[in-house]
Amino acid sequence: MRLAMSGLVSSATSTRSAFLLRPFMATYRTLHTPLPFPSFAVGNKYNKCCLLKYSNTTQSFHLFRRLPDAFRFNSRNIFSYVPLDCGIRLTSPNSVPFPKSKLSSEDVNVVTPASEQLVGDAKEGVKQNSKVNKKKKQPSRSKKNKEQVSAATASVEATVEKSPTQASKKSSTGITPVEALGSTVSTKQQSNKKIANSSRKGKSSKAANAALQKQKPEKVVITKLPGKNTLKPLYPPTGKSVVVVESVTKAKVIQGYLGDMFEVLPSYGHIRDLAARSGSVRPDDDFSMVWEVPSAAWTHLKSIKVALKGAESIILASDPDREGEAIAWHIIEMLQQQDALRENITVARVVFHEITEASIKSALQAPREVDVNLVHAYLARRALDYLIGFNISPLLWRKLPGCQSAGRVQSAALSLLCDREIEIDEFKPQEYWTVEVELNKKESNSSMETFSFPAHLTHFKSKKLNQYSIRSHTEAKDIEQKINSTNFQVICSKKSMMRKNPPTPYITSTLQQDAANKLHFSASYTMKLAQKLYEGVQLSEGKAAGLITYMRTDGLHISDEAVRDIRSLLIERYGSDYASENPRKYFKKVKNAQEAHEAIRPTDMRRLPVMLTGILDEDSLKLYTLIWSRTMACQMEPATIGQIQLDIGDASESIVFRSSCSKVEFRGFRAVYEDVDAGAIRYKENEGNDRDEAFEILNSLKSGEPLSLGQLELKQHHTQPPPRYSEGSLVKKLEELGIGRPSTYASTLKVLQDRKYVTVKSRVLYPEFRGRMVSAFLSHHFSEVTDYSFTADMETELDNVSAGLTEWKGLLRDYWTRFSSYCTRAQSVHIHQVEKMLEKTFGDFLFASLPNKGRTCPSCSEGTLIFKVSRFGAGYFIGCNQHPKCSYIAKTLYGDDDEEDAPQKNTNVEEPKLIGLHPGSNEKVLLKTGPYGYYVQLGEDRTANMPKRATASHIKDVDSITLEDALELLRYPLTLGNHPKDGHPVTIRHAKAGFSVRHRRTIASVPKNMNPKDVTLEKALKYLSGKGVRLCGRPKSKPKVEEPLEAM
Repeated sequence: MRLAMSGLVSSATSTRSAFLLRPFMATYRTLHTPLPFPSFAVGNKYNKCCLLKYSNTTQSFHLFRRLPDAFRFNSRNIFSYVPLDCGIRLTSPNSVPFPKSKLSSEDVNVVTPASEQLVGDAKEGVKQNSKVNKKKKQPSRSKKNKEQVSAATASVEATVEKSPTQASKKSSTGITPVEALGSTVSTKQQSNKKIANSSRKGKSSKAANAALQKQKPEKVVITKLPGKNTLKPLYPPTGKSVVVVESVTKAKVIQGYLGDMFEVLPSYGHIRDLAARSGSVRPDDDFSMVWEVPSAAWTHLKSIKVALKGAESIILASDPDREGEAIAWHIIEMLQQQDALRENITVARVVFHEITEASIKSALQAPREVDVNLVHAYLARRALDYLIGFNISPLLWRKLPGCQSAGRVQSAALSLLCDREIEIDEFKPQEYWTVEVELNKKESNSSMETFSFPAHLTHFKSKKLNQYSIRSHTEAKDIEQKINSTNFQVICSKKSMMRKNPPTPYITSTLQQDAANKLHFSASYTMKLAQKLYEGVQLSEGKAAGLITYMRTDGLHISDEAVRDIRSLLIERYGSDYASENPRKYFKKVKNAQEAHEAIRPTDMRRLPVMLTGILDEDSLKLYTLIWSRTMACQMEPATIGQIQLDIGDASESIVFRSSCSKVEFRGFRAVYEDVDAGAIRYKENEGNDRDEAFEILNSLKSGEPLSLGQLELKQHHTQPPPRYSEGSLVKKLEELGIGRPSTYASTLKVLQDRKYVTVKSRVLYPEFRGRMVSAFLSHHFSEVTDYSFTADMETELDNVSAGLTEWKGLLRDYWTRFSSYCTRAQSVHIHQVEKMLEKTFGDFLFASLPNKGRTCPSCSEGTLIFKVSRFGAGYFIGCNQHPKCSYIAKTLYGDDDEEDAPQKNTNVEEPKLIGLHPGSNEKVLLKTGPYGYYVQLGEDRTANMPKRATASHIKDVDSITLEDALELLRYPLTLGNHPKDGHPVTIRHAKAGFSVRHRRTIASVPKNMNPKDVTLEKALKYLSGKGVRLCGRPKSKPKVEEPLEAM
């Protein structure tokens, strides 16, 4: 249906379709009544849109009403219009086009099948209305500017909620209808200046993008309509289709499978995200959100939009998880806002669990619509993380300078690390002793000892010993004397069989744990390699294929077809005895199993690891081998292990030793880990299992056989504190507690390290003092954020949103009510209260290095040393509480003490050493120690003017510094003169290695063979103009030049 319109201004050069709709006239044949319609608001498709209602009685259109912010109607005959590239679209609830007979003849143009959705023609409309416009009085310039509104509107069908007895109709685009009240967010801020109406052409897209000035938040209401028809299979193709995936590598591989009828394009991940500034999620406005589109994403969107011309379907094939569903939804939203989706185009969602030709073609035969529940879960999770991060982080900046951020899962993980550190600090080791002996067996009628075996003491004086039964060396010596005077014999022998079941197939968390323990890979590096294996590699035969299934999964099940392939290969390589009698099926036992994806497995089990040598790099091959071996093992028989336990004692059995050994009777699943021909890697857990000889020795001993005592050893032990977490053990703990999603663990650990809350040493995670302060602050003022059960329960609620059991805005509203009260209380906390809390919590750690363990100020002898937050910078220190009367600082904890290029700080506190008196001023010359080493100081500490200081850290033997040496150090920095060009001083000063000259921000090193006393102004200028100069400090910011925006 086409209606004439009075005017449409479009920006063809803009990557975002920005339109200005002037009031247009729709003439209905029966009544021929002109109906004026107001124009759109900025970037908002429904906020100030109007609806037309069709009356069956009068057979005419009339203005129904303006839409409020919340859009829900029960009326049946409602129509809406939205802007398109060449006109206006008028849509009915059942998407039935209006017959031409209902329109006056002068308003009807020929409607082609490809453009049935267009209402009005730009060229024709402008021509017809130009006559009318001439007769009208031209508005004033100011009035005209007020009427002009630029918009990037979302062209989504108006969702109509029917009465309870009537089902809603299917959207014409084949996607889940979306009501998005709001605008796409521009990446630039609006200029406050007036923008004149410009007719200049060739404006860059950058200027056009800036035309989206003030952004309003989007209220997203996604309604899932019941009774939808199943989408038709998309393969074999009936026309051109556009497939959108996430990465270039995946796009290239899939393009090779599908041929020319499909155009596969990458979206490069998310095309938009919440704006990284305060106010992007607004709880007071029904949790409306402000989205931001990166500049690079506009290029990707434009490529997709161009490819859609002439295509009959767009296939969204992002990753098969919650994030992938959100990416697909964002793409639909942006394309609709740019009016790139025609009414006759099919929009479908497919998921590729593995990148193989058969899997991809099979997925195209079962398209579906975007899962509304998964999108809701994404929005809830994104909003929740945003609200926590953007409300707690500013508090941290003010209360704990240098502490950058806090997040929901991040804070819980940090709390685990810090709680373990507290356990280690509070741990008190206990001493205990063990007695180990070596027993010998003699051949009958022979004095030669045939063999010996170890044993340990389990009973003494007919009492069973526990770990702490022998607490001192004295007790151990008494036991030793008794043992040496006793004869021993075999008391009893006990044999048993143990079955060790095969491991479950890999999910995301167990893959990260095994890669960390066996390959020493970090979680982020493991996921990077797995992503590459999933997306596909170029094989030797010239084809490209994905090597593993999707690597972000919580599911343990494997498809029946894959199980048949695994079992077939098992029988072929190892025999039928090694394959399990029936296919093994695994189920998730931990909390919060997410979507039912397959476990991580190779896409082709017959692609052995040894076949990929030379194709994959070393680390990728190791990870693939790990996955291949685990997948094979999960369908194999358990390993059978024989165990023997031998008790040796005296005749009365008051003293008993025990020796045990095991032997592998049937390898079972372990055979795959020893398959060298397949390229399997043999790990430590499979080494040392061959103890046949020791097992046979114990097995040959009979009850009552005498044994002679060989070597006896008393061993002293101390109980050990609980070990610190490694990446693997932390991931395991997070999964056990149900905190976070396994797919986010890698990014969580990376954020903790990037924020310098945690450091990794020898694959062990150590919480830094900065991280411990953040955790303590959150535990005191935001107890829910660091509470393990709360975070786990929140994950359960988010999973319920994914399943459609919980309403996402209700969940956010309930949490925000409690969380906002925490924020209000924390804002009123004074920084002195934070200092007292941290001093009480970490007092033992902070004051442990002070001399004599005392807290009396050594400078004034009156004050007490306390923990303070620096008013300048991002540092912390221990100083006298009599400030400003006494400015003594005993220890400094700077916020940037762990920078890579920063020198190692000294935390030891030493008393100042008097070197002598200055000959001119008679002031004390002191040798002191600070956070960056030793330095000399002229005079005592004072508040009015800081005393002159000079570093002495480059002197190896500081005890040899004389008064003359100290005075020479205090000469610098020395002004050599003023620069002839600008009059600014040129100085020479101490540097890390020798001396340097400086002029403003320019620094140049003085040659090491040059005596600093011989450096003149001329030589300094020569150094500053040489090649080895460098700049320091922050350059002056250039004034921002606001780009003129094209008036719409």
